[in-house]
Amino acid sequence: MYVLVPDDPVFFAKFQSLEEPLLRHLYRLHRGGQDSVDERIIADAYDSWVQVLLRLPLWSDWHTGRSTDPAPDEPPGYVLYGTRGDQLTSLYPIEVTAVELGQLTACLDLFAACDGARPAMLGQARAETGAEQPERDRGLADVFRRVLEVLLLPPPQRLLAMLREVTLPEPAGSVTLPAEQETEYRRFCEDIVTILSSGDTFAYDSHRAMYL
Repeated sequence: MYVLVPDDPVFFAKFQSLEEPLLRHLYRLHRGGQDSVDERIIADAYDSWVQVLLRLPLWSDWHTGRSTDPAPDEPPGYVLYGTRGDQLTSLYPIEVTAVELGQLTACLDLFAACDGARPAMLGQARAETGAEQPERDRGLADVFRRVLEVLLLPPPQRLLAMLREVTLPEPAGSVTLPAEQETEYRRFCEDIVTILSSGDTFAYDSHRAMYL
């Protein structure tokens, strides 16, 4: 299935931030020397996380820092415009599988259970760090949930079809959205901003300004 992801530093930062806690939990469980269901769930989720990362728009640029002169062997992005000629945040179709989404969802459920109803989850990892979850793990399930909700957000089919045509296999130089697709675009992007930044008025307003 195809989803639409934004060329958006807020989304990428939240997605990228999942790597360290996934690896940290894997290390704690592996250090215990026993194979466990929890370890397999997190290992599968990490593999899926990597596969999705490699498909994200311009991920290497976000990883190394934006460059005004992209390397010649890197596929260029494209510039998206609205009907009035204003530049918009680009959206990119990427393909994700049901298996990848299922493995990420299973890991989110594990972390959510660990934070809430079943604090004994990942018990061995907790035992090594004390009774309390490390401070740096606080909010992990919330960030994970927001990232996954963006990946699961159903894209408008006409907008998806149009962007697939102009960005696959390689992005066009520039694209102007017709009026109907721009309306769908703005609703879709409003949903993305709400998912990623709701709960913090300043963060929400700053994030939303990227799409205006």
